[in-house]
Amino acid sequence: RFPVQDFRQLRVWSEAMDLCERVYEVTAHYRADERFGLVAQSRRSAVSVASNIAEGAGRPGSTEFARFLGYAIGSLSELETQIEIARRVEELGAEVADQILAASGRLGRRLIRLHDRVVASAH
Repeated sequence: RFPVQDFRQLRVWSEAMDLCERVYEVTAHYRADERFGLVAQSRRSAVSVASNIAEGAGRPGSTEFARFLGYAIGSLSELETQIEIARRVEELGAEVADQILAASGRLGRRLIRLHDRVVASAH
């Protein structure tokens, strides 16, 4: 089993929480008619990244952890798409979108490296 004592100690979880917080901050300024659209979807995706990291870390076995890290990576890609949509429909300025996408990119690279290490430890 890949050694994870507490998911709160994982850097990727901490970064996912920071990203989630930022997404909540920026989506609070979207138009009211996006409340059930981009706001809800963006927040749900951001929450899912951190939640999947935590859930995977709490499951027995490296295979399960790797599977949930894969879900987190997928949710991160979904969030990046929603940020791009928000930029295109002018809910989000280019500078803020770029900052969020940069943070997401860094987190994504770390998640992929962690996923690969967890998979290697399972074999």
